[in-house]
Amino acid sequence: MTDSQEQRKSGNASERINFDFLELLNSQFPINDVHRPLILRSASDFAQTLNIHVNHLNRVLKKIHNKSTSIIISEKILQESKLLLKSGNWSISEIAFALGFSEVSHFNNFFKKKTKMNPSQFRK
Repeated sequence: MTDSQEQRKSGNASERINFDFLELLNSQFPINDVHRPLILRSASDFAQTLNIHVNHLNRVLKKIHNKSTSIIISEKILQESKLLLKSGNWSISEIAFALGFSEVSHFNNFFKKKTKMNPSQFRK
C-alpha cells in the first residue's frame, strides 16, 4: 500500500471513529428523565463502548477537533447542564444526579470551574 492509500484508509477510520463517538455522545442528550443518569461519562467509557483503546480515541479526536476526548465530553455535559438549569424544572441535585455526578458538590465544583459561577447563580 502506498503512503497516500495508507493516509486515506487512516483518515476514513478516523472519520468513522469520530462519527461513532459523536453519535454515541449525542444519543445521551437531551436528558428527559432524572432517574436515568448518563452512563457514558469518561473517555474510557466511550473507548470501551467503541472497542478501541482510549489513547487511540483521544488521538483521533485531538486531530479532528483539536480537543481531548474529556474536554469534548465535559463541554457537552456543561451545555446540557445550562439547558437543564434554565428550564427550571428540576432541582440542582436532580440535575447533578441526571448528569452522572455522584455528589451535588462535584457538580457545583465542575460548573463553577467552567463558568465562574455556581449553578444557582447561573439559574437566576
